[in-house]
Amino acid sequence: MMKDIYDILREFEKRRGQSFALATLVRAEGSSYRRPGARMLICQDDSTVGSLSAGCIEEEVALCAREVLRNGVSTIISFDTRRRFGCNGRIDVFIERISENFLVDLAENLIARRNCLAVTIFEGKRVGSSVAGFQHFREREHALIQEIHPPIRLLVFGEGPDSAAFHWLSELLGWKAIEVVDQHQLPTDADKWTAAIVKSHNYGRDFTALRKLLSLNLRYVGLIGPRKRRDQLLNDLLDLGVTINAGFFSPAGLDLRSETPEEIALAVVAEIQRVFAGGSGESLRERKMSIHPLGESLIPSEC
Repeated sequence: MMKDIYDILREFEKRRGQSFALATLVRAEGSSYRRPGARMLICQDDSTVGSLSAGCIEEEVALCAREVLRNGVSTIISFDTRRRFGCNGRIDVFIERISENFLVDLAENLIARRNCLAVTIFEGKRVGSSVAGFQHFREREHALIQEIHPPIRLLVFGEGPDSAAFHWLSELLGWKAIEVVDQHQLPTDADKWTAAIVKSHNYGRDFTALRKLLSLNLRYVGLIGPRKRRDQLLNDLLDLGVTINAGFFSPAGLDLRSETPEEIALAVVAEIQRVFAGGSGESLRERKMSIHPLGESLIPSEC
C-alpha cells in the first residue's frame, strides 16, 4: 500500500504546478482486492498512478475525477462488487481535488524519514485530506487515518551476482537498496525501516559488518551462507559481547528451494517483507481466516 504513496509523490514532483484529483478507498465491506488506504492519483491529462482494485474500477473512477477536477467538489462513489465483479463485498471511494500542501507535507516527512498520519475526512462539512503528526492526532468520525512510513531501506553488504536482483526487487517494491562496499562506513542514520543483508562471503568482512549491524537492533539483519559458518561467526561475536537479537536471520530467506542468485534474492526479500508487514509466510491456501483481517484498523497503536 505504501508503494502507491511513493509512486504518487514521485509523479507529483514531475508535474509541480498542475492540478490533481486523489481517489482514496475509504470503506470496504466483505471481500475486496484492496483495503482502505489504497490511493490513486488522477492527473490533468487523465493519466493515473496507483490502484484501487485489480483494474475493475479505475477507469470509472478516473472519469468521475475529471468532474471533480473541473468543479472542485469532492464526491464519494460506491461499488457493489458482488453484482458487478464477482467479489463478495462493497467499497466506497472518496475523490477530491487534492491540495498541493498535502502532497508537499507527505514528501517532506518521507524525505526526513519520519512517520506521519494521512487524515482523509470523507463525510461532513469539511472534507479532504491533510497530514498530521502523532502528537496532533485526534480521532474523528468519517475519517480514514492512515500511518505513512518511509520506504524500507535495504543495506546490501557484499558484491556478487545476486546484487542486481536485490536492487531490482527493491525498486519494484518501492524500497531503496544501498550497496555498502566498505564495512567500516556503515550509515549512521539507520531507523526502524532499515534492513540489512550481509553476503560478502568473506569471513572478516562479514564479521565486521555484523558486529556493527547487530548493535543497531534492526528489525532484520540477514546473513547468507551455510549454518556452520554462521555458528562460527556467532560464537566469535558472542565472545566480544555482541548481543544477538530476534532480528537476526541466518541462513537468510524463506524456504523457496532457491538456487540461482535471483531466486535467493527473492527468498530474502520475501522474508524481509514478511517481517516488516507482520505476515505469517504461510501459503494463503492454508490460511483459515480472511486474507485481510476483518476490522483491521489503519490507526497506529502509538496513537
